Amino acid sequence: MKQFPPNRFNNKLKYIKCFCHHCIFISKKQSSERKLSKITSNNCIDHSDRMPQVGLVLQQAQVHHKRCTLCNFYDLIDYSVLSSELYSYTEEPEFSLNRDYFDEDFRSHGRRWIQLTVEEQKAHVMRLLDALEVTDRDKRLKVARAILYLAQGTLFDECDTEVDVLHWSRHNVFLLYDMGIFTALLELLSMEIDNNQACSSAVRKPAISLADSTELRVLLSIMYLMVETIRVQTEDERPEWIAAREAFKNELGSPLYNGEPFALLLFTMVTKFCSMNAPHFPMKKVLLLLWKTILFTLGGFEELQELKVRCRERLHLPPLPEDSIKVVRAMRAASPPASAMELIEQQQQQKRGRRSRRVQPLVKQDSLDTYNERDPFKNDDARDEEEDPEDADSGIEGEVDPLDRDVIIQPPPPPPPLRPPTERVNFPKGLPWAPKVREKDIEHFLETSRNKFIGFTLGSDTETLVGLPRPIHESVKTLKQHKYVSIAEVQIKREEELQQCPLTLGEEEVEETQAEMLYLGMLPNLSQYVIALLKLLLAAAPTSKAKTDSINILADVLPEEMPITVLQSMKLGIDVNRHKEIIVKAISALLLLLLKHFKLNHIYQFEIISQHLVFANCIPLILKFFNQNIMSYISAKNSICVLDFPHCVVHEMPELTAESLEAGDSSQFCWRNLFSCINLLRILNKLTKWKHSRTMMLVVFKSAPILKRALKVKQAMMQLYVLKLLKIQTKYLGRQWRKSNMKTMSAIYQKVRHRLNDDWAYGNDIDARPWDFQAEECALRESIEKFNSRRYDKNKNSDYMPVDNCLQSVLGQRVDLPEDFHYSYEMWLEREVFSQPIQWEGLLQNQ
Repeated sequence: MKQFPPNRFNNKLKYIKCFCHHCIFISKKQSSERKLSKITSNNCIDHSDRMPQVGLVLQQAQVHHKRCTLCNFYDLIDYSVLSSELYSYTEEPEFSLNRDYFDEDFRSHGRRWIQLTVEEQKAHVMRLLDALEVTDRDKRLKVARAILYLAQGTLFDECDTEVDVLHWSRHNVFLLYDMGIFTALLELLSMEIDNNQACSSAVRKPAISLADSTELRVLLSIMYLMVETIRVQTEDERPEWIAAREAFKNELGSPLYNGEPFALLLFTMVTKFCSMNAPHFPMKKVLLLLWKTILFTLGGFEELQELKVRCRERLHLPPLPEDSIKVVRAMRAASPPASAMELIEQQQQQKRGRRSRRVQPLVKQDSLDTYNERDPFKNDDARDEEEDPEDADSGIEGEVDPLDRDVIIQPPPPPPPLRPPTERVNFPKGLPWAPKVREKDIEHFLETSRNKFIGFTLGSDTETLVGLPRPIHESVKTLKQHKYVSIAEVQIKREEELQQCPLTLGEEEVEETQAEMLYLGMLPNLSQYVIALLKLLLAAAPTSKAKTDSINILADVLPEEMPITVLQSMKLGIDVNRHKEIIVKAISALLLLLLKHFKLNHIYQFEIISQHLVFANCIPLILKFFNQNIMSYISAKNSICVLDFPHCVVHEMPELTAESLEAGDSSQFCWRNLFSCINLLRILNKLTKWKHSRTMMLVVFKSAPILKRALKVKQAMMQLYVLKLLKIQTKYLGRQWRKSNMKTMSAIYQKVRHRLNDDWAYGNDIDARPWDFQAEECALRESIEKFNSRRYDKNKNSDYMPVDNCLQSVLGQRVDLPEDFHYSYEMWLEREVFSQPIQWEGLLQNQ
């Protein structure tokens, strides 16, 4: 691997913008020439949990520009971008304030921080830790700002590049954790949360500004930097850092903080804010810290895939047919379906431009053979390695590739007369996903076949094929070859057995995983947590209209003095929009993480949080989010690069003008918003998969045109989840819709996994029946309540508890009695036994 010196690399790099696994590199030399293409082939930079040192990370990011995808976006996000999203542009003056408070106490050393030995640095941190325990609120805030200055790594006079800032930030964060700073910060955070005076003062204020949450913002910023910095793994880090990471991970996930995990404290802050009891809480920082805490303790997609493989091995299930992350990584984005007006315009232009040539009649979609000739899943590795980003398309809706000009099918040119035709139609080598079949599908197929050929059924028997013709035997054999048993099916079957035989099977051994402990803590107030998160998502959605009774999520972005110039107003407007985008990003990632981890831990834990989301109108909320100009949202430029951290503290600040703010940065797309859209689509897929009543909700809310517009974003992963949502409702949309959207149907066939016996493209499925939303949800709710009662209810019904009827063993049991009981034994015997009349008739009737 070619290594670049940090200084040389930093000089070549103008900036690094990375949102959710995607990075755009624009060099100073090529910034005026490079025009980024459509979101091609999902390629992005792997600067993930393999980050030896921050300088090397950036070098590896440039070398490995095309190695990662959006699939494992959770734990591979550039640290500098995550740090910049933590702060609003309104907080920029506080960076120098932090430095002043740090220098005020550090001046006595007479040396720079990087010149001190580790022991001297620890001694100074210990003095700061002691100063945090003073009763004076203002002094505590000054010390907290000094600690934040260390955690940021912004030793302004000592660091010349952003690489140096990130390096010292990592060094200082591990030093702070080693000295016990996080525990002290947690105590201060609990004090601020319970500060009723600040809460009541904020409730009475007509307008809340940045100054009302100063203490909370400083504490949350330090804790976020510590969680995110320690979470990221590197290849050549010190052994003590590895031990510190594991200890910190167990500490965050265990119920060590007032008997509950740290994440529950943050959930409490969210619910308190949404109930209007603490409107001054900085919600963006709380949500970011909550997301990263859940990500750290439970793990990202890579860890989730490993847990799934180990769980299937433990349950003696066959291995997964493929690695979903690798499959999506290899996918190529398809051209978006054209609207009717676009088709007519393109046909008219084609007729005007080529009147001499005969053009085939207007067709709306490609035939399947022509689509197969293009083979969007064909991976030409050599071309991928040699392809330059500048050679790609100019944008999502820009010029169409020759392979993407699918409106009018031109006749192929005739072959040379003296050369025999040797070219043949190249069909795809194979579909990206292996087909799957459920046990239920095989049972339904055999039930239908037996009714047709024999006249009776055998229930759930899938082995007996007597009396069925040979083609049915071959069909059953093919179905069983592709049979897939999910972990959820095994868990449901096991739960049914435990419910039917509670005494025979005894108590279930529940593994104390991080997800299990988190669910146990969230269960009593789960509905409040879900409703609070959806309220915040609604308030931050770009399609939401301001209402007087809605919650104010701008408390930690609005300055004390409102802007008075056009430039200040534009800057604040960009900051507000960026603030909302970050909130949407954090909530969508948090909900998706909870759904996936709870589903793996136990299916009914997933079902209860899914049902709370559905009852809180999450499905129409997500559809409302996508009912906008999604292209404008993906390409929004709500960022000011020169004000992003740590750029703003290392480089000299250029003069900002209204024209420069209006132009925005030179990136073509906002990866943060793309990240949010994909997360929301995946949540919608999780909620509706195998749920007939919820699928009908998509049909009733007319989601098909909304989702079809989202296909205009030429990003393979986003298109995949849009096509999944369209597939499950295709059979209910009618023949005319399918006839008019044949290209979409072909894309579904090409990209989405097939379920044998699932005639999704037709309307004659047994599921195309009248739907009863309440009946299905109530049946599911009953199963969930039985699961929670059996597994978590401590006060179980005594009727199901085993009873010892042996007189000798009962009398031989040792009973712990008070020390003075033998003094009053006769009085107790007289009062509780002899003086109580025995109702023999009632006793005999009960027998």
